[in-house]
Order: sequence, then C-alpha cells, then structure tokens
Amino acid sequence: MRLKLDVSLDPTLGCGQAHRWRHKGDSWEGVLGRDVVTLTQTEDGFESEGCGSRSRLLDYFRSEDDLDAIIAEISSRDAYVASLSSRCPGLRILRQDRWECLATYLLATNANVSRIAKMVESVCDSFGDDLGGRHAFPEPRQILDGCDRIGGCRLGFREQRFIELADRVESGDIDPDGIAELDYEGCVRELMGIKGVGPKVADCVALFAYGHLEAFPVDVRISKEMERMYGVTGSYAKVSAYGREKFGRYAGYAQEFLYHSPFIG
Repeated sequence: MRLKLDVSLDPTLGCGQAHRWRHKGDSWEGVLGRDVVTLTQTEDGFESEGCGSRSRLLDYFRSEDDLDAIIAEISSRDAYVASLSSRCPGLRILRQDRWECLATYLLATNANVSRIAKMVESVCDSFGDDLGGRHAFPEPRQILDGCDRIGGCRLGFREQRFIELADRVESGDIDPDGIAELDYEGCVRELMGIKGVGPKVADCVALFAYGHLEAFPVDVRISKEMERMYGVTGSYAKVSAYGREKFGRYAGYAQEFLYHSPFIG
C-alpha cells in the first residue's frame, strides 16, 4: 500500500520517539498493534507492507499536522531551530498507543535509546503474542499472568514499577484513555502520580501518546543543547518552561529538532 504524506521516515522513526522500529536496508520494520509493518520511503510518502489500514498509518504519523505551518511558526521564534528544520524536512511527531507509550517510557528511566529498545523488545518477547518473528506489546493482564518470568527481561530497578503499573491499569486504577481528556497540565500531573514517572517521562508521554504538542521534554541531550544555544540551565521545571515559552504551542516539534541536531547535516 502506498501512502502520500509529507514525512521523512529516517528522522521520524530513528530519533528515539518510539522504540520498536528497526532500520533494515532501505526500510523500517516495526510493530503497530498486532501488525508487523515494513515501511519504505518514497518521493511523496512511503510504501507499507503488513498493515492494511490506511487510516491507522495516517493516524500514527499525525497526518493532520500541517508541517509547513508548524515549521514556519517555530522557525519564526528561533533562527537555530529554523536552520535545523530546513535541513531535516519531514520529521513528524508520532501518535503512539497510550498504554504502550506509558509502559515503554516507564522503562526509559535512566537508560539510553539502545538500552530502552532492548528492554522493550525483551518484554514483548516474554509476554506478548507471537506475530511471526516479532511479538505484540503485551497487555497488562499478560504481564501480570507471567510476572514470575520478568527477571529474564533484565529491567533492573524498573521491574517492580513495571509490574505495579500493569496491575494499576488492569484494575482500572489508572485509565490511559481517561487521561486523554485532560489538558496538558492535568495530563502531566496525573502521569506523575504514577510510581516511576518523573517530569521527563510525563512530558514524553504527554507529547507522544496524548498529542500535547506544547510539551518540551528535557533529557541530558536537550539540557546540553539548551545551555549551549540559549544559556539556560537549572532545574527540569525551569528549562522545560523556557522551551515551552520560547517555542509556544508546537514546542514539542522544536524539541525534536533540537534532540536530533547531532544527526542533521
């Protein structure tokens, strides 16, 4: 299936937003729900194999986002981001499954992108349904039913937090879909009530699962960029608030360009 969309797969799937995509030759292989999907870049979009739902793919890539308007707005606020965006066209923020995004970013605490991907894939292989070569991301009940095997996933200090999250979602104490009804501040506040979710994880989930494009997650790389380019240092709250104020309602897009800056030629 061929889809026409203003998107560049390499920066979009390779910049650490989602953790189940693998670069294979000229294509990207990932898992969306219960589909093992292969995407190949074309001049005006991409070819898709393994997912027959056009609407699912367009939703995942946030096809409703007007990239030209978004880039124009954040570029008008900062020359450096304008330069980055002009050299990296087609980078999009993804719309990820709420439960999967929350669970994977809980595992992302104090880990680099490679380590996160290994942990996530181990969890999927241990608990998720076999899709033929790859496994689906497990539902909370699957994790709880097999939690005696979780030691093999090598999650370290994240292990008990991960099980607790699955238990609270399964019991209805946490409703990932219900959080979608909250505004940005409410969403972050609700997420930070979950054990193991700090401000950075909450901002990532708010951005990548709930579409709060004003979120500005700050990790070590962003912290260094903010100090180097803007002289901003200090607490997470201070640096993140500066990013939101500087870049406005599309601060999340600006953050992605800043995060990806080491790879932009």
